[in-house]
Amino acid sequence: MPLTRRTALLGLATSLSIGRTTLALAAAPTDKRLVVVILRGALDGMAAVVPYGDPGLAELRGEIVPPGPGQPDGLLDLGGFFGLHPALAGVHAMYKANEGLAVHAVAGSYRVRSHFEAQDYLESGADHRMTSGWLNRVVAALPPAKTVQPEGDALAVGVSVPLLLRGPARVANWAPHGFSQPAPDLYATIAALNRSDPVTGPAITEGLRARDFSTTVMAGEEEPKERNAFPALARAAGEMLGAQDGPRIAALEIGGWDTHTVQVNRLAGPLKQLDAGLVALKTALGPAWAQTAVLVMTEFGRTARVNGTKGTDHGTGTVAFVLGGAVAGGRIKATWPGLGAGQLFENRDLAPTTDLRAVAKGMLASHLGLDAGALGQIFPDSHGAGAMPGLIRT
Repeated sequence: MPLTRRTALLGLATSLSIGRTTLALAAAPTDKRLVVVILRGALDGMAAVVPYGDPGLAELRGEIVPPGPGQPDGLLDLGGFFGLHPALAGVHAMYKANEGLAVHAVAGSYRVRSHFEAQDYLESGADHRMTSGWLNRVVAALPPAKTVQPEGDALAVGVSVPLLLRGPARVANWAPHGFSQPAPDLYATIAALNRSDPVTGPAITEGLRARDFSTTVMAGEEEPKERNAFPALARAAGEMLGAQDGPRIAALEIGGWDTHTVQVNRLAGPLKQLDAGLVALKTALGPAWAQTAVLVMTEFGRTARVNGTKGTDHGTGTVAFVLGGAVAGGRIKATWPGLGAGQLFENRDLAPTTDLRAVAKGMLASHLGLDAGALGQIFPDSHGAGAMPGLIRT
């Protein structure tokens, strides 16, 4: 089923999944656009936005820190203390155009190190599991959309609806035959396992070649094509959000952030895909970019110290990005906790100083006009996390 504006207008959410990326869209009675991007797997915030000005950084993780600003393949400077990973050139351009900012040392209200638990809490907007997601409650807090379809409030194309979008609005599921296709790297693995067999090896190789799989893919030497899915879905989201009668809220996700080993090599690819997708989203939105705010968030950060396999393990504090033409960017918002002795959380993680819910609340209040009562319903038991001011242009 092609992802078109018509399918997106069927109600709250239309979802599409390709590999480790998904897209869901929602109708809303506003000209403002809101996009939420989930980075599943826990982004290392100190690798994406590097505090190169902190004297404690080199001792903790010197071997995985990129060269400084101005050096070949060096950090993209963000004002003299922080630097952006060189793979995020598009985000850096937004920052310089005052259309992007980073909130550092941020974390959810929970303190768990399990991906599954943390992602549930991230999507529910609480420090406990709920049956609805906070973005669903955002849509419920807005006036009803003008277009009401007989099929119901929502249609999710796929085998499941992400928790972020579950809630009071009715959501139906539909998946066409063969919707969930194996990833290209699975085919490469099958080919490799059978390569030495005189019967199945040639047969599988020939069959894959007939389906236009290249020799390098079958040898496991080429990046799976699904890695390019996020920019494609972000572009599709931008085209539909930019339409006059299109949806106004989108949720995307991209995996690949669990960098326990060889982080320098493993992180560059997902960062490039994220950057390409955000640029594609901006380009596709066109003039509607001026009325768009994007929140990029992850379930938790990673350890401050490098582990024995040149990676990082599950941590706490991380970074969130706020991007868009409606954003008062060109800044880093952070109460920096420091990386010296006694400054790490539990002597292992970047200490969180900002509640992620405060960032989301600040965007929802200033961008979509939601009041304190609505924000309290969207993020229950969050009285201590006031809406962060100054994120959206006045």
